[in-house]
Amino acid sequence: MLLNPIRNTMLNAAGLFACLALAAGVTGCKIHVDKGANGEDKNVQVDTPFAKIHVDKSANGEDKNVQVDTPFGGIHVNTDQTTAADLGLPVYPGAEIVKDKENDKSADIHMGFGEWELRVKVVNYSSPDSQDKVTAFYKKALERYGDVISCQGNAPVGTPTATSEGLTCADDKGNTTTVQIDRKDYGIGNSGFELKAGSKHHQHIVGFESSAPGQTRFALVALDLPFGTGEGSGKSD
Repeated sequence: MLLNPIRNTMLNAAGLFACLALAAGVTGCKIHVDKGANGEDKNVQVDTPFAKIHVDKSANGEDKNVQVDTPFGGIHVNTDQTTAADLGLPVYPGAEIVKDKENDKSADIHMGFGEWELRVKVVNYSSPDSQDKVTAFYKKALERYGDVISCQGNAPVGTPTATSEGLTCADDKGNTTTVQIDRKDYGIGNSGFELKAGSKHHQHIVGFESSAPGQTRFALVALDLPFGTGEGSGKSD
């Protein structure tokens, strides 16, 4: 799913903030650690004159929720708290939230500094119904966001081949100066099947993963990408 590598990148950034905070500890840094029943670090709070860092740990010691706030902006990473409703989409009848390969059910990643803002929400579901049935349901649901395109990898399937706001099936590989998020970042694979709606900056995606027999696994994704991503830098969409 999305958590690798995007979440890990942001966790590393949060770790860098923490290291800077510790380095500045001689001038007003406060560190508070809550311990679990077995003595493991459960919650860590670091306060400095220039940043506040809060980390919640899982039972096995992994960073599950990270919050970094500075006067210039911040980074928030939350896992296992997001549902389809938070993405503005319905849950397919009978579908259940499932864990990904990294043992996470969902992710909400938000990074903002001034006018530059990136937000990605992902939640994984599984249904005993066929992929065709799930696809038909979400084609209808995505219509609230405009045209819906079907993609197999980077290639369109049928028509339309692009939304009225300019979103296509092709990942923006040519632009190396902006944030790039493609289907591998949320676990779909290079040739996976997706439904997309919206613009290059505001996207809703339903991506289908490799499924076990009798199960259809899919990820619901909402992307808010910084302006400058894709062609042009205006804020018309």
